[in-house]
Amino acid sequence: MDKLTNRFTSIEQVAGRYLKAPKKAGTAAPQISFEEILRGKQADHASELKFSKHASMRLEERNISLTEEQNARLKDGVIKAGEKGIRDSLVMVDSLAFIVNVPNKTVVTAMDQAEQHDNIYTNIDGAVIM
Repeated sequence: MDKLTNRFTSIEQVAGRYLKAPKKAGTAAPQISFEEILRGKQADHASELKFSKHASMRLEERNISLTEEQNARLKDGVIKAGEKGIRDSLVMVDSLAFIVNVPNKTVVTAMDQAEQHDNIYTNIDGAVIM
């Protein structure tokens, strides 16, 4: 470092001065790479089931609330649909019907038995009944 102008002449000097955490005696922090953290977050995110804005509005309009057990069964149904190669699936959980985009793990719309009066579902390529 140039003492007169307080400038660094290399990135190593900056890293050495500002980026190194002080070491504590007797403790060794586990070294986790950025790639490992990123892959872990992506795996967590990939396993989540999302609800589109439209599906969220339908759930609210129709006073549909999922129990934890129903939500778990819905997630299991989406996993099973994915294993069979289904892209857009009807997933039935009790008296509730969900249209799910399986690759994105996104619920597109939801309806209860009262709304299923015609029992016609379009733009799906498979169904899972849980």
